Parts: sequence; C-alpha cells; structure tokens
Amino acid sequence: MTASKGTAEPVLVERQGAVLVITLDRPEARNAIDLRTAEAIGAAIETLESDRSLAAGVIAANGSTFCAGLDLKAHLRGERPRTEKGGFAGLVEAPPTKPLIAAVEGPALGGGFEIVLACDLVVASAAASFGLPEVKRGLVAAAGGLTRLPRSLPRAVALEMILTGDAVPTPELAGFGLVNRLVEPGQALATAIDLALRIAENGPLAVHTSKRVVIESSGWPADQEFPRLREAAAAVFASADAREGARAFAERRRPAWSGI
Repeated sequence: MTASKGTAEPVLVERQGAVLVITLDRPEARNAIDLRTAEAIGAAIETLESDRSLAAGVIAANGSTFCAGLDLKAHLRGERPRTEKGGFAGLVEAPPTKPLIAAVEGPALGGGFEIVLACDLVVASAAASFGLPEVKRGLVAAAGGLTRLPRSLPRAVALEMILTGDAVPTPELAGFGLVNRLVEPGQALATAIDLALRIAENGPLAVHTSKRVVIESSGWPADQEFPRLREAAAAVFASADAREGARAFAERRRPAWSGI
C-alpha cells in the first residue's frame, strides 16, 4: 500500500478476505494522532468487532514513520485525540475482542508505541524502532505504555525504556519477545496480513475464546484457574463450530465456520 498524499481521510480501511486492514495515512504529520484520526480508528475497530465476516485486523501506516504519537499541534489547539469507548487513538482502552496485528515500518513512538502495545501480535521491520519519549517532555506514557510494556518485556528492560525515553531498534527488542515476526524493510504489512489470514482460517469462536482467556486469566485466583477455564472451554466444545471442525477433519475438507 502506498502513501496517499493529500487524502481527505486520515485512515484508510480495506478488506482482504476476512481481514480488515486499517492504515494510518497522515505521512506529512508522521501519522500523529489527532481527533479525526482517533475517531477514524475507533470507527474501524467498531467495524472489525461488529462484522461477523471479519476474523482479524491489521493496523499499519503509510510513510516512513508508523506513528509519532500525540499530534502536539492539535493538542495545543485543545484537541483530545480520544473516543469515549476506545480512549486514546480510539483503541488503547478498548482493543477489539478479535485478534489485531500491528505491522510496523519505521519509528513507533509515544502513543504510536502504545497503539502497538494494544495489539495482540507485532510484525516489525528490522528498520523500525520503538520508544516512549514522554519523560523527555515532562509527561508520562498514560495511554497504556506504563502498564503494558512491563507485561511485554522484562521489567528492567521496560523500566529503562520508560525512564530514559530512548527509542530501541526492533532487532534488540525482538530478542525479548516483543515482536512475533522480524522482517526485512517493506515486508511488515504483507507478513502481518498473511499471519492474520492464517488466524482467519480457524474457528472464530475458538479464536475469540482463546484470546479472552489469555487476557483475563492473568487476574484469576489460583484456585479458580481451571474452573474458569473449563467454563470458557465448555461453550466452545458444545458449539456448532466444534462439530463442524470434527466433520471437516473426517471428510478431509476445509471447515465452513458459522461462529456459533
């Protein structure tokens, strides 16, 4: 996907099969997030959530920067680039229940990195970098950076990034597991779409439940782990999709999922 200079829309949205591709398209502003962009991302996430024919999403960007974070010029005009449901960028406080993959080329800084941290999987170019420079401006990474980064990286590594505000190249962070796929420059989007399409081949109820359990189980009491897991799994095992999956396997064909 190429940059669309001068486009009236700050975000481009297109479907590729069962995958919704959301592309930040403000390259002249390093894809910084203003109110219009936040609202457009929020609307795209709502489409991903509500459309049963969509199984996964990818968020990418046009231009040399994935996202520079908060649009400071808009901020000085009094804009708050958030939505009531999704918070900053229409996303970070309410990520979709369906899998969302970040495809990162170039720097993802501040709120841009916090968008990445709100995603489930990350595909990043070897030329990309990640950072939370808020402290350099006397601010804090309040859109999820302070809470999500220590869950994605070793605590000491996360603290160094947060307290210094320095950006770190993708290859260095890939060694700590932040990145699912480390790719050559220019390959992040195609690789992310391929990964999303592989997810889309699977049972949607099973995928949705699996993601929910992984996220929610970190807060479960130890004595409730397996009772809650059995409860979540029971609905999947009793579903029409579970029966379809077994029939398709026996008949050596691709399943026709219904999502129920």
